[in-house]
Amino acid sequence: MTPNLDPIIHPTHRLRICAMLVAGGTLELSVIKEHLDLSPSALSKQVAALLDAGYVKQERLGSDTRRVWLSMTRQGQQAYQGHVAALQEIVKATTVPSFD
Repeated sequence: MTPNLDPIIHPTHRLRICAMLVAGGTLELSVIKEHLDLSPSALSKQVAALLDAGYVKQERLGSDTRRVWLSMTRQGQQAYQGHVAALQEIVKATTVPSFD
């Protein structure tokens, strides 16, 4: 089966959020915001799309309920891996062979 691009993950900011979460596990929302240099409303919109798709879960850990933590769900990890595989297939299929 050929992997397909995921329309939820495909927008650049969502792809970068997923990449950060896959690499970092559970990250505080403020860390993602600073790294992506997005306004709070823009970040909220991107995270909401990932939450609605079931790709990301949001938690408030500890006594400071103002701090929000994000992590990938199993479904989100699978979708991300499939999306990355589809991107790799596109690159592989369009790479010009070297004639050495």
